[in-house]
Amino acid sequence: MERTTVTLRKFLHTLFLSITIFLGGITIAGAFARYVPPSQSVFLAFLGLFLPALILLNIFFIIYWAIRRRFWVWIPIMAIIANSGFLSSILQFQLREKALPPGHKSLTVATYNVHNFGKETDGHSCKEIARYMNEQKVDVICFQEFMATKEFTVDSIKTAFSTWKYNVMTPANLDLIPLAIFSKYPIAKNELTMYTNSNNCSLWCDISIGNKKVRIFNNHLQTTSLSQNRKRLQEELEMGNESIEGVIYDIMRITKENFIKREQQAQIIHKLSLQSPHPVLLCNDLNSIPSSHAYHKIKGNLKDGFKTCGHGYAYTYRYYKRMLRIDYIFHSAELQGIRYFSPNLDLCSDHNPVIMEVGI
Repeated sequence: MERTTVTLRKFLHTLFLSITIFLGGITIAGAFARYVPPSQSVFLAFLGLFLPALILLNIFFIIYWAIRRRFWVWIPIMAIIANSGFLSSILQFQLREKALPPGHKSLTVATYNVHNFGKETDGHSCKEIARYMNEQKVDVICFQEFMATKEFTVDSIKTAFSTWKYNVMTPANLDLIPLAIFSKYPIAKNELTMYTNSNNCSLWCDISIGNKKVRIFNNHLQTTSLSQNRKRLQEELEMGNESIEGVIYDIMRITKENFIKREQQAQIIHKLSLQSPHPVLLCNDLNSIPSSHAYHKIKGNLKDGFKTCGHGYAYTYRYYKRMLRIDYIFHSAELQGIRYFSPNLDLCSDHNPVIMEVGI
């Protein structure tokens, strides 16, 4: 009996050590996902996608090996240290609130995927969003999935946001997921960017603040559609039209295609932001977490507003245990970050808005 117990202990030790080494290795590899385009390594792209879960598993093994006081605790510790860049993009502990520097003017910008305002016919969520943005003294609002209904039309939405009397939006006659920018300041110029084989798009405009101009980007990268496709494939499986291997293959194929589409779209946005003659604010629904290549490419030399002046734990997607940060505001270095937050609004959308105040 005693020999059996010793054998079992040795087996469990070997098993846990093997899992620790394997898990630590792929988590460290996941740290490189942001630097390698998915078109070159879709494997790293998938590791980057699952990085939050990998980090949580490594924390479990840190606790396990620490309790047992074993040297192997350093493997998950090193895996977490290797991903410090990712962790700093979802966790910030700013000790002091930032103030508007002397001689600077405050500009508050919001980005919000409103999910077609929930397709509500009475416009309740739309009006509540307008009330909240007014309460927060937001100057410019970038909307993704900006869609009206027959009962609550675009004109009704404009009336709700009448405080922001300048606006630009994607043309209704184009087969695009609609975007809109509402501003309290005059819009001097704007341009729409469409993407190949996608109905996602980007929209930028220059706003005039006194004698200064700032270029605002509203970016909505390739939608994953993973939940919808999984549901469709599950229905086919239940009907006997697909094998389990076929379901998995299709999900992987769709995810890979969307990785590559976002890579291409990120390259376009990065180039456009570099060409701007004015300081830029990029408002983004990237459909990608901070470990992704799309995040890294679009941010480039810009500042992540959350890192500049955010605090606490950052997530913007309301589902999947609130573990995903996929909406962002990036800014030029000459714009001073004052505050950055993502309020938990339980309205029409599966996203939370992101709000940032900068000094110009």
